[in-house]
Amino acid sequence: MPRVAIIGLGLIGGSIGLALKRAKLADLEIVGHDAEYGVNRDARKRGAIDKEARHPAEAAEGAALIVIATPILQVKSAFEAIAPALAGGAVVTDTASTKRDVMSWAADCLPEDVSFIGGHPIAGKETSGINAAEASLFDGHPWAMIPALDATESAIRAAENFITAIGAVPTLIDAEEHDSYLAAVSHLPLVLSTALFSLASRSQAWPELAPFAGPGFRDTTRLASSNPSMSHDISLTNRENLLHWLDRYVEELASLRKMIESSDTQEELIERFASAQAARDAFMQAPPPKPGPERPSDPMSAGERMMSFMVGEYVVRRTKEVQATLEKRASGELDDRGKR
Repeated sequence: MPRVAIIGLGLIGGSIGLALKRAKLADLEIVGHDAEYGVNRDARKRGAIDKEARHPAEAAEGAALIVIATPILQVKSAFEAIAPALAGGAVVTDTASTKRDVMSWAADCLPEDVSFIGGHPIAGKETSGINAAEASLFDGHPWAMIPALDATESAIRAAENFITAIGAVPTLIDAEEHDSYLAAVSHLPLVLSTALFSLASRSQAWPELAPFAGPGFRDTTRLASSNPSMSHDISLTNRENLLHWLDRYVEELASLRKMIESSDTQEELIERFASAQAARDAFMQAPPPKPGPERPSDPMSAGERMMSFMVGEYVVRRTKEVQATLEKRASGELDDRGKR
């Protein structure tokens, strides 16, 4: 039976499992593992996985596609854990929010006959855990794809089909570009949200301030409710890019502060507000088109193409196993019952 393994069954890993189930791919087995007690059971009860695995290697054994959906700083240990169990031709991908370190870890830890496709779904919410997972989490959202230099063409296609099958839009990008871009539009907002809420909530006047914290404050600080471990890992693995954008933001704040302070710059101040309003309104009304791979039309669905790849890999592996057994029997190393 074609198998997908999901290592890490929180919001992202659980949602991947639910989205694969929604795709109704015949004969697909989803095996999952999470290190946190009780999560495997909860994921199976929610229908995100078919089978629980006690160890990452147990989940990865025999899988054609392995998805690492752990926190970023646990990705390397996950690679090390599954490496001995990976079959030749398997495809490994991940969901980490930063990519440079992950690509390096994959090159160091994974076997040469396995293809790694770095991944990052540009989707999520501030709540975390398997109980927050939902099948529609990725629908219509870009999913960054960063193939390793030695990834095969068929592996890249398999990753594209997997991403499409769960509702996302596969988007090829370089690891350095990914980390730089996401620092500006994802990681910086996370830090700013945390800073604003910390500033207000640590004030001695917070008990008096809190009742007046309306939708604007709640919207602006929504990301402060994100998983602290994720925020920590992002900050460490994308430090240089994040510091660059933090410095630019501090400069922008300093510029606005001078305008607000001076009575001679009021016209400039309203122009700054008006310019930002116009630019954001235009962005919201007509967002830029989401990038994606250009592929000729194919009568098969993405899910069918993914299953075709997985079945093909399974047949190849089984054929090699049978041939090896026959050769050992011919040489006398095994008897007719497969015993030495």
